[in-house]
Amino acid sequence: MAIIDCPECTHKISDQSVSCTNCGIPTSKMKFLIKCPECFESISNQSASCSHCGFPIAKPAPFKAVPPPLPTQNHTPIVRVNSSRKSKGVAILLALFLGDFGIHKFYLNQVFWGILYLLFCWTFIPAIISLFEVIILLFMNESEFNRRFG
Repeated sequence: MAIIDCPECTHKISDQSVSCTNCGIPTSKMKFLIKCPECFESISNQSASCSHCGFPIAKPAPFKAVPPPLPTQNHTPIVRVNSSRKSKGVAILLALFLGDFGIHKFYLNQVFWGILYLLFCWTFIPAIISLFEVIILLFMNESEFNRRFG
């Protein structure tokens, strides 16, 4: 239950009551009445002008459901940075100290060769080969290293 104002006399009444207790206007007619913005008399909400003072009544614009604006997005180009870039120095150190186990091969994403080095590490052949690879890596320039392993 809510308390509403009578549009005719502005008396407070219940929205459940049949009519205004002050002026007697039926509540069924109340929803069709509005106040004139000029003379404040009750008029029909369908009238184009006030019947008392002649003030033109502006019809409210029909409600159109307008979707909310989409959030603006800053379209910055995505620059892919090669985060898996291998370091030539790290590869040389791994080949020098752990070359017998093929750790430098795993580091350079040559998993097959890394497993092969692990299988034959007991023969010390991978250790000898990794010393040659250290020399090759030392004399390889950065662009060639990045092209092959980057």
